[in-house]
Amino acid sequence: QVQLAESGGGSVQAGGSLRLSCVASGGTLGSGAMGWFRRAPGKEHAFVAAISWSGGSTYYADSVKGRFTISGDNDKNMVFLQMNSLEPEDTAIYYCAANSRPLVYYSDALEYHDWGQGTQVTVSS
Repeated sequence: QVQLAESGGGSVQAGGSLRLSCVASGGTLGSGAMGWFRRAPGKEHAFVAAISWSGGSTYYADSVKGRFTISGDNDKNMVFLQMNSLEPEDTAIYYCAANSRPLVYYSDALEYHDWGQGTQVTVSS
């Protein structure tokens, strides 16, 4: 298991950008993956993006394709989420998640066993 800590959330107007960061400590990610999920008020966790730690493959929810970019720094055990062209519908708490073993379904929250505390992103119109 690893401990995850997110940062970079905040408030921005529609069309703006934010960059989220997540650092993993207390273990190694090996051949696993890290991902970002979000929870909007009154809704369940929703997949945003994920990155395979060994091969670097990336995966995105349709709602963020072309606007968000996930990247990782293996040496620093960090993952980033660059969010551009933000929309009010992107308002949510964003969570970093990790699994040190290879995943089958990167968009399935049940595949991840380590979670951060979350960081709030608010987009105003």
